Amino acid sequence: MLTPGDGSVESTLSLAGLKEHAIQIPKSLPYIVLAAATLALDRWTKALIQKRFDLNESISVIDGFFNITYVRNTGVAFGIFDPLSLPAKSVLLSVFTAFAAVVVITYSVRSSLRNRLLQFALALVLGGALGNLYDRLAYGYVVDFLEFYVRTYHWPSFNVADSAISIGVILLALEILRNEAPSRTS
Repeated sequence: MLTPGDGSVESTLSLAGLKEHAIQIPKSLPYIVLAAATLALDRWTKALIQKRFDLNESISVIDGFFNITYVRNTGVAFGIFDPLSLPAKSVLLSVFTAFAAVVVITYSVRSSLRNRLLQFALALVLGGALGNLYDRLAYGYVVDFLEFYVRTYHWPSFNVADSAISIGVILLALEILRNEAPSRTS
């Protein structure tokens, strides 16, 4: 009778087969989950806004500071390029966003997973980019709804994806500054 570990060929093959079928959790899983959660939260909030609000409908959340207002953004983050009227603008912005997502994924894969701040930042940027890319491909515009203002100054409306991208870019800048700072010796 063969028993595991008896050194026989059959035993070795059997144990090797078990190792092949063992579930391997990639070390990048937390960052993949963060990107997916960012995308899911962005999609959920936009679907909620589209279902419950008419276009340009607004409700005051904090009077004089914050509204939820459903707008359609044909530009990029915070309405940049929105007034521009080009026939292929949506296609060009979609191609640019898809290219940016590929660059982020490539940079993430080539970077150390031990650099948590970098990977966290890249996951936020990726999740946000994919959220806005989905809108652009599905509707030809991006759903925005977060509107902050003080008196007559209104910050351009934005969404969860824009927020994730902005936070990710700030974290990337901090990572760059951290790496460029001269090392301190005592």
